[in-house]
Amino acid sequence: MHATLCDYLADIAQNAIEAGASLVEVDVDEDGENVKVRVGDNGKGMDAATQARLWDPFYSEEGKHDHRRVGLGLPLLRQVVEATGGGLKLDSLPGKGTTVSFSLPAAHLDTPPLGDLPGTFLSLMAHDGAYDLQVRRTRGTQGYAASRAELLDALGELQTVGSLVLARDYLRGLETELTNMNNEEPRNAVSGGHGEG
Repeated sequence: MHATLCDYLADIAQNAIEAGASLVEVDVDEDGENVKVRVGDNGKGMDAATQARLWDPFYSEEGKHDHRRVGLGLPLLRQVVEATGGGLKLDSLPGKGTTVSFSLPAAHLDTPPLGDLPGTFLSLMAHDGAYDLQVRRTRGTQGYAASRAELLDALGELQTVGSLVLARDYLRGLETELTNMNNEEPRNAVSGGHGEG
């Protein structure tokens, strides 16, 4: 069962990486009223028939999971979105990639907590493969951006304990700084859109 919004985000982004996308973009925004998540990729995309099957919890792409034939990620996400009155959209074209966007009201009782964003980002960046994962994170009028490519450029790899600890501390530092900046903002500050701070 998915306990946090990061679990849904990770499931979607991991699917993109495993489907061979060379670029995965993740946006996470909290505007005070809603938590908005967008995961887009430039992978192989899906036709309309495949998209329709994604909502079946007993469907999983052929060859994707060796020991199970279920794909609970999107069906469970849709259940949470419907329970909270949020929004969910999937756009995909064969050969063009896929984008999944969802939004949930922050104050709703059934909205799961956000979870550990830095840990989730690092876990996704540490997968094997030739891809870049670019994240943009905003809360109110503040934000930050990070990418797998910049971490690989700085650290050389994301496989050994030393590199993973440095990458983790960097991502946690960005999130902590964002939290601290927002705690200093007046309560009636105007929320901005996606921006890199």
